[in-house]
Amino acid sequence: MPKIDIAAVARITGAGYPPPFDAPLAARVRQRLGEAGGLVDFGLNLMRLPPGGWSSQRHWHSHEDEFVFVLEGELVLVEDGGETVLEAGDCAAFAKGTGDGHHMINRSDATAVYLEVGSRQPADVTTCSDIDMMSTNADGRFTHKDGTPY
Repeated sequence: MPKIDIAAVARITGAGYPPPFDAPLAARVRQRLGEAGGLVDFGLNLMRLPPGGWSSQRHWHSHEDEFVFVLEGELVLVEDGGETVLEAGDCAAFAKGTGDGHHMINRSDATAVYLEVGSRQPADVTTCSDIDMMSTNADGRFTHKDGTPY
């Protein structure tokens, strides 16, 4: 198995959400390790979330399972049922199709580092729980929930 040179993998800062929904993610840093290794069946991202940052807008997936593992720091997982603190060594799994939106917020004073894994299903639709936004893996565009584009 070829070793991935993590230092050589591009760092992507922010997120592709349309304004103003991108603001809480402006300092988030993603390295797409799965792509760097040539993986196509699932994605694996090394994420860095500074204090005050959000991992994403709160969302759920129609056809894609998702998993996170915290390597360093502390995050607050926000779901429909409330909040849970995740520390280094903790993990969380999000089954497809539940309708239970989730995201993480760094409320600590140190950068949190975590792995994010997703199954990359072409039919997946990501629905945001708290705002009028969704997107599809098929084209990656963000639309209102009625399908009109941003």
